Amino acid sequence: MVIEKDKCIDTILASRNLFLKLMDGLTIEQLNQVPEGFNNNIIWNFGHVIVSQQILCYKLAGLPMKIDASYVAKYSKGTKPETFLDEKELEFLKGQSIGLINELVADIEKNIFTSYNNYTTSFNVELNSVDDAVKFITMHEGLHLGYAMALKRIVNR
Repeated sequence: MVIEKDKCIDTILASRNLFLKLMDGLTIEQLNQVPEGFNNNIIWNFGHVIVSQQILCYKLAGLPMKIDASYVAKYSKGTKPETFLDEKELEFLKGQSIGLINELVADIEKNIFTSYNNYTTSFNVELNSVDDAVKFITMHEGLHLGYAMALKRIVNR
């Protein structure tokens, strides 16, 4: 069975659009709230999927990431919200969410992913190529969207 890369990209874009819709109508305070029993908030989950895509696709391919290292420090695996994130940062992340996926598609079409450093995810899934990374990202983004949906139910009471 071959999984069509275009379908994976469509799924990632759908997930990103659902994330954007989920955040509409919430205040910046609600987006920053870390409810009891949780380690993060809605903004962190949103930033995390953006940063993770850059790490899994670009960094592991030995290519420069298209997002500043300061965002990687805030949103990569193992981090948690340390500061209140303002509207300016939220708007930046919103702007990056779809744009970086469009850039990924363009870069895949340009065949810039010529090497890849194998990586085993925390789900014990081995990634050996950017194609593997794109497939994995569909699940990873769905997981964090699900967390954000649960967080929204709590902060929107």
